[in-house]
Amino acid sequence: MKSKYDERRLLRYTYLFCIICFLNLGVLYWPKENFDKTAIIMGVVVCALIAYAHFIIRKFFPDGDKYIQTFACILTVIGIILIYRINPSSAIKQIIWFTVGITGFIVIVVLLPNLKKFAKYKYFYLVCTILLMSLGSFLGQAKHGAKNWITLGGYAFQPSEFGKLFLVAYLASSLRKYKEYKDLIEPAIVVMISLGFMVLQRDLGSALLFFGISVTMLYIATSKFKYVATCFILFAAGAVISYKLFGHIRVRVAIWKDVWSYANNEGYQIVQSMIAIASGGLFGTGLGQGYPEFIPINSTDFIFAVLSEEMGGLMAFAVIILYFLLFYRCMRAAVYTEDKFSALLAVGYSAMIATQVLVIIGGVINLIPLTGITMPLVSYGGSSMITTFFALGILQKISEEGRSDE
Repeated sequence: MKSKYDERRLLRYTYLFCIICFLNLGVLYWPKENFDKTAIIMGVVVCALIAYAHFIIRKFFPDGDKYIQTFACILTVIGIILIYRINPSSAIKQIIWFTVGITGFIVIVVLLPNLKKFAKYKYFYLVCTILLMSLGSFLGQAKHGAKNWITLGGYAFQPSEFGKLFLVAYLASSLRKYKEYKDLIEPAIVVMISLGFMVLQRDLGSALLFFGISVTMLYIATSKFKYVATCFILFAAGAVISYKLFGHIRVRVAIWKDVWSYANNEGYQIVQSMIAIASGGLFGTGLGQGYPEFIPINSTDFIFAVLSEEMGGLMAFAVIILYFLLFYRCMRAAVYTEDKFSALLAVGYSAMIATQVLVIIGGVINLIPLTGITMPLVSYGGSSMITTFFALGILQKISEEGRSDE
């Protein structure tokens, strides 16, 4: 009973936070300009979507971990608020993607049969992984320096966003039967091919992401540190070779080493991001009182800088804690399940979210070379929103199965 009470209290705080922030945006320029009724409507719609999704999952599937969905929705609310502040029309699109994502989340939990049945489709996952990873190299268009975007019917998406879902499924299906090092040869080749395509497409963020996922799943499946150490050695060798071969990698590293020397050209976005974070301080300038227009790519790659400027360092730290809590709840699903395929899926998708957060925040604050990926659930983007909610839906399903077996 206490758990149900805590869930409801957390949801009430989420609704209150959402309404207050959108009300703030509605009266931001009043009385000089008309009251923004759209902002209030947006807040009500977001709250209604969260309430409906929670009702369905809690009513018909009470066994699983409900905090996975709740934490994901809180992060999405923060993202939609910031996106509306930057560009209201983009926020409306983001709500559409949120609707699609949360619907996919529910459908996976409601309709997907026992995940153990999907362990045998290893080569289907393999084909889908290679196909999706390679599409950007052959059909992709350059955007923000990376050639990983494909346009179909007026909608641009990144195939690698969907490819990472199949990569995790393939690795889980392959590594579940690990007995000796020979069983790792095929997965290693698949991962190296995927990383190679990402380097060719100049998508360094995805390369780091796939490496983080692969190493985490490898260690969980084998419990052998020597394999992990070998992976890091190979990755370091590949990084050095890529640095020698590709000019865009050398530029990224040079900016990382001395960003102020490139403040007016290649390093401009990093410098503006750091200035915005510093100007926000601990408590921020206030929602709507900052200057996000000075930050390039502010609704996707650099939304963490906008968050830090207007909501402050404390709020930025709170968001990091929310990501940690989401990661923790997702990893718990792997602990409760007895099926190795399901456990590896849970570890892979949990690592996917955690690595993506670490890579983008590290790049925005210049802790690591900028890689140009989005913050899961917070940044604007349909591909990222949908794939993240699909992964969370599978994690929710795993937690349902694990708890129901107890």
